Amino acid sequence: MLSAVRRDDRGSAPAEFAMVAGLLTVLTLSVLQLGLALHIRNTVLDSAAEGARYAALADNGLADGVQRSRDLIAAALGPDYARNVTAEYGAYLGHPSTVVTVRTPLPLFGLVGIDGGLEVSGHAALETLDR
Repeated sequence: MLSAVRRDDRGSAPAEFAMVAGLLTVLTLSVLQLGLALHIRNTVLDSAAEGARYAALADNGLADGVQRSRDLIAAALGPDYARNVTAEYGAYLGHPSTVVTVRTPLPLFGLVGIDGGLEVSGHAALETLDR
């Protein structure tokens, strides 16, 4: 009689569902969070590269590139992600270039995360006018 009770599976489906549903929910939310973090990284990286290209034009300066990057980031992600944008002249692969660096929050739970946890740089060859 005791062995018959041990083999009885009645009532195990709800417990199994609760355990599996919780695990799948955590897995799904983790994948969505990873997608959000990658979206933010790619958007900020593209904005930094565009700002570097804009600053590298012959009639523009570093401030123009910084403002361009800020505008693009603010339009795509919001102004909180466009606070820390810097630009400088440098050399990239032996050529004079502009470098725009953006430091933004790295989202860990929704949009809340480590401030300055993500740093990306965009590079562009410096354009000159030879007369």
